[in-house]
Amino acid sequence: MRSKMPLALFAAATLALAACSGGGDASTDGPVTLTWWHNRTTEPMKSVWQKIADDYHQAHQDVSFTVEPIQNEQFQTKVPLALQSSTPPDLFQQWGGGQLADQIRSGKIAEIAPASLGEYGKGWQVGGKQYGLPYQMHAVGFWYRKDLFAAAGITSPPSTLDELNTAVAKLRAAGQTPIAIGGKDRWPDAFYWGYFAVRQCSVDALKNAVAKTELTDPCFTKAGENLKAFLDTKPFQDGFVGTPAQQGAGSSAGLLANGKAAMELQGDWQPDVMTALTEDKQLDSKLGWFPFPAVPGGQGDPSVLLGGGDGFSCTTRAAKACEGFLQHLVSEEVQKKLAATGSGLPVHPAAVASLKTETHKTISEHMGKAKHLQFYFDTAFPTNVGQALNDAIANFFAGQGDPSTIVQSVSKAAAGNK
Repeated sequence: MRSKMPLALFAAATLALAACSGGGDASTDGPVTLTWWHNRTTEPMKSVWQKIADDYHQAHQDVSFTVEPIQNEQFQTKVPLALQSSTPPDLFQQWGGGQLADQIRSGKIAEIAPASLGEYGKGWQVGGKQYGLPYQMHAVGFWYRKDLFAAAGITSPPSTLDELNTAVAKLRAAGQTPIAIGGKDRWPDAFYWGYFAVRQCSVDALKNAVAKTELTDPCFTKAGENLKAFLDTKPFQDGFVGTPAQQGAGSSAGLLANGKAAMELQGDWQPDVMTALTEDKQLDSKLGWFPFPAVPGGQGDPSVLLGGGDGFSCTTRAAKACEGFLQHLVSEEVQKKLAATGSGLPVHPAAVASLKTETHKTISEHMGKAKHLQFYFDTAFPTNVGQALNDAIANFFAGQGDPSTIVQSVSKAAAGNK
């Protein structure tokens, strides 16, 4: 997942990409087959990506694809190993930020010409140079079941932490699991700490933390204290530490999709994930969304969102052909197709009207009004630091450590980079 970036939603884009300045390019001498790693292992997006690849090949006969869908969580280990090998994928899922900066050290990530994506493209830049492009942007918030809220007597989405706590209590009293979380995969836990930090800390404090790879501002410790108080309300399903996020009907996404939990803090992509986990064809009409509530006493701007984006990077073997395909992915035609799937928010302004649901259009409006988009901390920081932070947060959810332990995890991991 991701990196820090201020937000200027859907800036006018010209989307022209110049020739790649990366390394050796097999596509200049003849046909090339691009090995493509993406993280859409379920329908409908698995087939959408395959169709996009097939259509591109029909229009560009010299470019073929070997498409390899890979489970999201596996990218953390597979990509670093692949970049150490002699045959990394030509095109792979890329979330930018500190992880991208680490990957560039391999010497196998192709530099490409900057695309006119406004602020969006900056998350895939290192040292002012472009090493990938986003095809979708994301915001995290609470997805909720309108039917379960109504049954519990909750008449409107919570806008403050107190209101969220009240909703949790009402849902418990109604015999419902208030919130589902995929603790087994750890990164969903980080959304909670990240949002408490976003609501507690000023935008300057957030930016400084990422720039300096540190959490020394007292607001980050306070965020952990607020998280502890929230965990004490026991908002999650039993055994949440062992629940996967997206795999199977028993995952946190599956619990929400099948009406066995009332809320889940997840990205705007979640309805797309849930479609494959339920037989309910009316699911979209039962779902609502609201941003993470305001926290009393916090210094954070209430418009700030935690999020990031999905993108791709090219490696150097067939960089020119790969970059041409990236240009295709950010074109108006493809962006409209992607917007209609409900899997993310488009980077092309003309595609906003094609978003799948009114709920997604609401999220897009919140993105447009946000004064800052805080990229997921695990991606904003260097890879080892982000992993250490996620581990500390997951341990905290499991009852180990305290708020200071989370802060110290970043300092210790960052010290190891020096």
